[in-house]
Amino acid sequence: MAVMNGAARRGQAAGAGAGARRPLWKDLIRDRYLYLLLLPGLLLILLFRYGPMYGVVIAFQDYNIYKGISGSEWVGFDQFTRLFNSPDFVEILSNTIIISLYKLAASFTIPIILALLLNELRGVVFKRFAQSVIYLPHFVSWVIFSGIIITFLNPVDGMVNVVIQHFGGSPVDFLGDVRYFRPMLVITDAYKEVGWGTIIYLAAIAGVNAELYEAARIDGATKLRQMWHVTLPAIRPVIVILIILSLANILEAGFQQIFLLYNALVYDVADIIDTYVYRVGIQEANYSYATAAGLFKSAVAMVLILTVNTIVKKSGQEGLW
Repeated sequence: MAVMNGAARRGQAAGAGAGARRPLWKDLIRDRYLYLLLLPGLLLILLFRYGPMYGVVIAFQDYNIYKGISGSEWVGFDQFTRLFNSPDFVEILSNTIIISLYKLAASFTIPIILALLLNELRGVVFKRFAQSVIYLPHFVSWVIFSGIIITFLNPVDGMVNVVIQHFGGSPVDFLGDVRYFRPMLVITDAYKEVGWGTIIYLAAIAGVNAELYEAARIDGATKLRQMWHVTLPAIRPVIVILIILSLANILEAGFQQIFLLYNALVYDVADIIDTYVYRVGIQEANYSYATAAGLFKSAVAMVLILTVNTIVKKSGQEGLW
């Protein structure tokens, strides 16, 4: 009898659970105002992200602007073959990866260090002022920021070279010398964007349980030990997610920055996929060629993000999904 009663109770609980599952349309009606708030964002994504994807088909055509997509000749993978067989392909691909890895190393380490240091500041006014100063360059467009950089690094009368000459050195053409151009890219990119990453890590640090720090202090841990054994493990999920997103953009070396700062003297170390496509694909009206290069970048990004996310999840960490 007890067994029968237990089975009956389990059946009633299962029936109650099944009854608790609401149909999707009822949820849509119940939360209709929330979904209406979500609708503009969804429309923007559909319009500007998914809508233009129809144009990807020109990567497989010999696109003619007068004939349009429907009238252009279908050539299959000829544009990709042309891209991969280009004598400049290996150079621009290696430049893209090298510059991206340099930037990734800087954008990964510097914001974490700054966030840890800012978190230890006790003066609220100075802390907010420092955050504002660090974060401010993020809101300045690369058009303006590159003009400032060019002015400061001018080999004739730029402030940096004036200081170098004041101490007896010779002027340096930072943006025209292949030895200095990549470091300048990394330094200026880090200076402009480091504030964004710092704010994200500071928000993650703010959510760390204060009792963990108290327990560490009781055990005699120094500030450095608290950072290493408490803060960093606590914000590890955020670090992992940002790394995954950064690796997915490994072929995005920064078109605006490089396009505005580079010149023919540094093409050998600065020409990336985006700038090459702009020169060869857009300016020379090779639209199918440019689209093929863009599709190649997107395919690499998709493979990287899937691979890294899988590796992260298999290692026991939380991935993007």
